Amino acid sequence: MHGSGALTRWLLENDLVDEINLFTFPVVVGQGTRLFPDTGPNAALDLVDSRSTPKGVTIQVYRPTGRPQ
Repeated sequence: MHGSGALTRWLLENDLVDEINLFTFPVVVGQGTRLFPDTGPNAALDLVDSRSTPKGVTIQVYRPTGRPQ
């Protein structure tokens, strides 16, 4: 899935996510919608892989591990 923060939050809240591939681009675009809001259920994430490209893009792969303990 690409680009829908609201759908991502809904899927996480309903435990329907197996893996998150998060791409971070080195640009400043101002403020936007937070992927993980301050309120609502928390999800524990395990970092599975992390790498960067020659252009500075970082790629992190996370897997949900339930609720934080």
